[in-house]
Amino acid sequence: MTTAAALDHETNGRPERRAFEPGSRMWDDVGLLTFSLTAGSAFLLQTMEPTIAAVVDEHSTFRTDPMGRATRSIASVMMWIYGGDEALAEADRLRRMHATLNSTDAQGVKHQALASAPWAWVLHTGVFAFTEGNKYFSGEKLTDADKESYYQETVQLMRNFSVAPKEIPATYAEWEPWFQDQVENHLVATNVAYDYLKVIRKIAPPKQIPAPLHPVWRAVTNPVGRLQYFVTVGTTPELVRDRLGLEWTARDERALRLLGRVIGRTVPLLPERIRYFPIAYEARRLERDRARLRKMINLRPV
Repeated sequence: MTTAAALDHETNGRPERRAFEPGSRMWDDVGLLTFSLTAGSAFLLQTMEPTIAAVVDEHSTFRTDPMGRATRSIASVMMWIYGGDEALAEADRLRRMHATLNSTDAQGVKHQALASAPWAWVLHTGVFAFTEGNKYFSGEKLTDADKESYYQETVQLMRNFSVAPKEIPATYAEWEPWFQDQVENHLVATNVAYDYLKVIRKIAPPKQIPAPLHPVWRAVTNPVGRLQYFVTVGTTPELVRDRLGLEWTARDERALRLLGRVIGRTVPLLPERIRYFPIAYEARRLERDRARLRKMINLRPV
């Protein structure tokens, strides 16, 4: 069999959906603040998939409310991993929401957000973002076994999102050439991709911020935007950079690797409350509390 969905079927013939638990690679890694560093390149790859680009172009608020869009997206991703039983409810909510997000592009081609390949591509870009993020921003480099383990957890995530089995390569070793083929032969330069790069480079102020405070907002966020743009371009495949006409020099690469080493050594030293996004931190803290309670229950006199 050539798809991972051929593994671990329930008696009804459908792969099992189940929430993530402590001890998984995703439980330890997805909630880290460094997740956001390569989320940009993942979204850029998504905006170059024709159907996703058409739907995002018509329905997304990333141009008018970039901060709100980003915070909602990150919170949703945190729910996928740390939401327990609500993780599956979140996946179902997103499917219901996307069921109505259809579009017709300038050439008259109709696009559906829940078409099997685009729906799967969103999660496939996360595999790339994880491995690319580790390459730059982690002191512990991934082994082949690490990559396979993480990929199989992504397969489970795809099951939770009801991704069609035909869209899921069986192993990470099979996923790598599949992903390269998608980049080479399916992704295209789109106006949405260019708009996204503009949006992250200069972050527009939320509507709640009064106009007189906009200069303060720009002074605070412009360095953040330049950093996010720099990291997004640097962690995007070279072929994609070339297709979009993005400049990336050997000097830029050296700077990104230096920045990555600093981040990779600094982040593990931060307190967990700062190191992880709030939902991830609270979920991890709750699990420790449950473990302590279980220990006391097991030690009770009977």
